[in-house]
Amino acid sequence: MSSSRGGSTFKTSKVGIDKGEKSCPVLNIHISTANPPFMGPLIVQAGDMYSQEKSTQFVFATRSHRRPLLLWQVIFLWHLMGPMEGRTDLDSDEEIPFNSSPNARKVHPFDFETVHLAPHMGVVNSWIHKQSSIRPLRSIYIVLLKAKINILLPFGPLAILLHYLTGNHVVVFFLSMLGITPLAERLGYATEQLAFYTGPTVGGLLNATFGNATELIISIYALKNGMIRIVQQSLLGSILSNMLLVLGCAFFTGGIVHYNKVQVFNEAAALVNSGLLLMAVMGIMFPAVLHFTRTEVHFGKSELALSRFSSCVMLVAYASYIFFQLKHQHSLHNLNCNIDEEGVSEEGSEEEEAPEITQWEAIGWLAVLTLWVSVLSGYLVDAIEGASDSLNIPIAFISVILLPIVGNAAEHASAIMFAVKDKLDITLAVAIGSSTQISMFMIPFCVVVGWLMGKPMDLNFQLFETATLFIAVLVVTFMLQEGKSNYLKGLMLILCYLIVAASFFVHMDPSNDDN
Repeated sequence: MSSSRGGSTFKTSKVGIDKGEKSCPVLNIHISTANPPFMGPLIVQAGDMYSQEKSTQFVFATRSHRRPLLLWQVIFLWHLMGPMEGRTDLDSDEEIPFNSSPNARKVHPFDFETVHLAPHMGVVNSWIHKQSSIRPLRSIYIVLLKAKINILLPFGPLAILLHYLTGNHVVVFFLSMLGITPLAERLGYATEQLAFYTGPTVGGLLNATFGNATELIISIYALKNGMIRIVQQSLLGSILSNMLLVLGCAFFTGGIVHYNKVQVFNEAAALVNSGLLLMAVMGIMFPAVLHFTRTEVHFGKSELALSRFSSCVMLVAYASYIFFQLKHQHSLHNLNCNIDEEGVSEEGSEEEEAPEITQWEAIGWLAVLTLWVSVLSGYLVDAIEGASDSLNIPIAFISVILLPIVGNAAEHASAIMFAVKDKLDITLAVAIGSSTQISMFMIPFCVVVGWLMGKPMDLNFQLFETATLFIAVLVVTFMLQEGKSNYLKGLMLILCYLIVAASFFVHMDPSNDDN
């Protein structure tokens, strides 16, 4: 039988292969690939395949008891045979002598073999050229257009334009904040995509590095300009925002949606993060206590030396935590007896996610987004003092309350989304995990960077800020002890954050001359 479809000729015949004492029917399909109807690898149950110039032969073998064809085999044959009116049915019992071509290679008729069509090279080159031209457009769409938050991207260039046209610090400050917000979310997305190709170990290190890249870039730029208090307060604000506001909104929303159900989470993992937060508080508290009690051996120098030593210790502790989390994560889950079995089975049944962009595209987007965040961060930091004077708002309030909104917008949305889906373990990983990362990695890292720059960046966050952090960590630790959440706990965390925000609105930073 032969048929024509899309410029390709298909010839089929039934042959018999003698395999010992049994004979199995085999279907020979000759495909003229001058204009192939499709491309790509196929998994075929093949008995033989050979190439003759522009034709390819596939031999489909079935067992003697005539096992039914699989769905993909039916679709494949339908695609080859063309329209229904152009087909001729073959008698499955008919046997034709086997075509003894010298190029044929016998294999077991029941083996599965991956074969590739061999179309004309001109068609291949045309198809590759088309794919190479479409791929960048698809990547741009996925990264810059697909997410709804990307509607804020134009505010970044607009902030730069108004900076040179008007010099209005208030407008530039708020537009820069709006422009950086989607970039922070896209940085996290590009990091997740790259983690698909690097494996869990390198992926964990990437998340540790780029998870809060926006706050890190803003902090380094401010540190370069000598704005040490802005660095300290913005990082402190990110910790408070994640622990109180983000986690509180997630608990509150999840408790309202699942009103008749007790939401549970991994208590052991939450307590490990709480312990790291308490360790960070200890590292920040001692330099402040040493300063305000005036018990330093060398006033000013001992405080700075202690901060640098404590920062190195905190970095080692965080690296150990990352290693433990990647290598022994199962032990944390085994310690928790209160995990909801139904929720676990539901998570396990979900399909594994696949990357949407390639590895090199993810690396390229990380470089581009990091560069763009660096540019906007410069305009944002330069406009802070002017915006504070124009709006008559303390710089401490801008640094602790307003700036963290830029970096935590993506975490805020993700934490609420997972809480609504009753996946509180992921919610805690987003909120508490981010606070742990900032306190144990970013703050000591900025101290080390300031050390290399010759800037006196230390862990003395002043008495008011240190006390606020200590009380907030205690509140969150008590909230996580039971391994359960409800809307009341979420509401209490939100109200605590409102108290903190009001306190910094009326707080005058004694170390800032502009106040």
